[in-house]
Amino acid sequence: MIEREVYLTPAGLRKLEADLSYLRNVKRKELAAAMKDALSAGGAWDNSDYEASKMELASIESRIKVLESLLRRAQLIDVRKVATDQVRVGHQVRLQDLNTGEELEFTIVGSLEADPCINRISHRSPVAQALLGRKTGDIVMVQVPAGQLVYEITAIIGVSVG
Repeated sequence: MIEREVYLTPAGLRKLEADLSYLRNVKRKELAAAMKDALSAGGAWDNSDYEASKMELASIESRIKVLESLLRRAQLIDVRKVATDQVRVGHQVRLQDLNTGEELEFTIVGSLEADPCINRISHRSPVAQALLGRKTGDIVMVQVPAGQLVYEITAIIGVSVG
C-alpha cells in the first residue's frame, strides 16, 4: 500500500536526504567504476562481474526513485507548532492501561520511522488510530488480535522527535 502522506521528523528527513545523497553521489559512481573495470577486463558478453554491477546499479536506481518519491510527499512533523489539546502525529502520549494499571508512553510517528522497540508507533497502527484526535482524560478502546485494550489518555506531550 502506497501512502499519500509521508510523515517525517526532522531527523527522519535528514536521514532520507543523506541516504539519497549517498546513493546518487557515492554508490552510483562506485558502481559505474566497477562496471567500467569489469568491461575492460573481459567485455560485456558472459561477464559475471559486469552483470552483477549492472544489476546492483538497477537496484540503486530503483531505490533512488523511491527516496525521491518519499521526499516529494514528505510532511515534516513539527509538534512545537501544534497545540497539545488533542493527539496528533508527532505527539508523545501517556496512557494508563485500565485492564492492568500499567503506565505506557508512545510517540506517534510516520510509518517510515515507526519502531515499537523504542515506543515509536506508526500513525497507521490500531493504537495510534484509536488515539488520534482524542484528548487528555479520554478513554479509548483498541481491538487487537489478543483482545481489547482499554486506555485512559493521561498526557499529550509535544516533544521534539528529532
